[in-house]
Amino acid sequence: MWLSDSQKIGVGLTAFGLFFMLLGVMMLFDGGLLAIGNVLFLCGITAIIGPKNTVAFFTRREKLRGTACLAGGIFLVLSKYPFLGFILEIFGILNLFGDFFPVVFGFVKRLPVIGPILSQPMLSRFMPRESRTRV
Repeated sequence: MWLSDSQKIGVGLTAFGLFFMLLGVMMLFDGGLLAIGNVLFLCGITAIIGPKNTVAFFTRREKLRGTACLAGGIFLVLSKYPFLGFILEIFGILNLFGDFFPVVFGFVKRLPVIGPILSQPMLSRFMPRESRTRV
């Protein structure tokens, strides 16, 4: 599957958003870095799947709790409560994107260097056995 130019930009924006969020946590929950990470992450998701599909994804009935938690977390980060906001954001992200984790783990298990490491008995207990979708 090939990505269009806007989707490639979206992947970059999402990666930078996650990087800034990680950097914000490493800098003891710096609100500015977390806010930049939030904006880049949301812009990246929008660029990857398109504005119409983004609105449809975040407003699905089964995703409303995750959407509310993510929006509340972003509001708390912008309101100078970065620690509580980040915790709420993580809960929202897990609720929104939790269905994709088995697919990601299935892809990672097929990588040349990481796959055999994750197939070790000690680590395989924590990894999902199968993904529902083929990668």
